Amino acid sequence: MPKRGKKYRQALEKVDRTRLYSPREALQLVKDISYAGFDETVEVHFRLGVDPRHADQQVRGTAVLPHGLGKEVRVLVFASGEAEKIAREAGADYVISDDEGIKKIQEGWTDFDIAIAVPDMMSKVGRLGRVLGPRGLMPSPKAGTIVPPEDLPRLISEAKAGRVEFRVDKTANLHVPIGKVSFPTEKLLDNFAVLVDTVRKSRPAASKGTFIRKITVASSMGPGVKVDPVQAQSLEVSF
Repeated sequence: MPKRGKKYRQALEKVDRTRLYSPREALQLVKDISYAGFDETVEVHFRLGVDPRHADQQVRGTAVLPHGLGKEVRVLVFASGEAEKIAREAGADYVISDDEGIKKIQEGWTDFDIAIAVPDMMSKVGRLGRVLGPRGLMPSPKAGTIVPPEDLPRLISEAKAGRVEFRVDKTANLHVPIGKVSFPTEKLLDNFAVLVDTVRKSRPAASKGTFIRKITVASSMGPGVKVDPVQAQSLEVSF
């Protein structure tokens, strides 16, 4: 295991590794011990009571964070005709409607954060699986990123406002950003509450026993702070 730096070790000394913190205390501590020379992302890590090897225990969904992520989200939409016009008017940063745009992505251009498609473009978008799939950018029904033209304004607005996608990995964990360390604690807490509530509601019917087993919050460079899962799930969501 690589040796941790001095600043990391100093931050770790301020964390009680045996304690389950309340959500507010944990998020405040993450802010207090942040030491990087940039505005770090605050991340939430869940350990879930599912077996991802089984199709009926997959956990996937999206949450719209009330205070966003603290960064500009670049939205690309695959659409043509009237749908292209709707996407541009709704504020999409990029709209691809022809083979030239598809070829540009095939050649490696992925300068965007989320990709949305209307159904009649999927015959073209399907060619991009090898490029977009590994980056988590491929539009899909499960992610809610293939929508009819009339839903484009809503989805584009949500994406820019702070829509995050989550998907359980092969070790039954979720890793989701909720903002920046520069956010006031109250805003991080609001985003955290919405995310936890959304994850809780995504529990598959086949999951047995405790669903959300562990929750840890951390900044990009900092140590993890354990959160009491019971307190986390009892937070009031008012958004």
